[in-house]
Amino acid sequence: MAFVDHPKQEILRPVKSSFIVLSLTLAIVLNLLPVEGLAMTLWPDFVALTILYWCINQPQRAGISTAFIMGLLIDIGNASTFGQHALAYCIMAFVALVFHRRLSIFGILKQAPQIGLILFIGQFIMLLTGLLDGSQFPGRDFFLPSITGTLLWPFFSSLLRMPQKPRSDNDVR
Repeated sequence: MAFVDHPKQEILRPVKSSFIVLSLTLAIVLNLLPVEGLAMTLWPDFVALTILYWCINQPQRAGISTAFIMGLLIDIGNASTFGQHALAYCIMAFVALVFHRRLSIFGILKQAPQIGLILFIGQFIMLLTGLLDGSQFPGRDFFLPSITGTLLWPFFSSLLRMPQKPRSDNDVR
C-alpha cells in the first residue's frame, strides 16, 4: 500500500478580526495612493489581493459580502462606475471561496499562478463593465496589474501570515 506524501503545513494561530479590518483598510489606502506613469500601469490591486488572501485562509470571516463592501468603497474612492469593482471583487471572492480548500493545500509559490488567473478574471470583469458603460478600450497594459499582483502574491501572503505564525518557545519570555 502506497502512502501519498502530503506537503507539511504549519498550524497557524487564529487571526483577530481587527487584523483583518486593518489589512483591508491598508489595502484601500494603497489602492487610492496617487501614483503616476509606469507605477500606475504596474500598480497591483491590493484590495483584490487582500480579499483573495482572506477568502482562501479565513473563508468563515471574509467572503462575498466583504468583497462587495470593499468594491463599493473603491468605486467611491476612484469615482468609477458604481458597482464595477464590487461586481469584480464578488466574482473573484466567489472563485476563491469555491477553490479555497484546493488553494490552501498548495504552497505560496504554487498558489501564485492560480491567484493570477483569478486577478485576470477580475480585471476582465472590470474591462467588460467599463466597455458596457461606454468607456474606450484601455489597451493591453490594462492587464499588467494582474501580472504584478501574481508576482507579488508570495511576499504579500507571507506578510499577512506573519501575525498568525506560532511563536517559538524562545519568544515566550
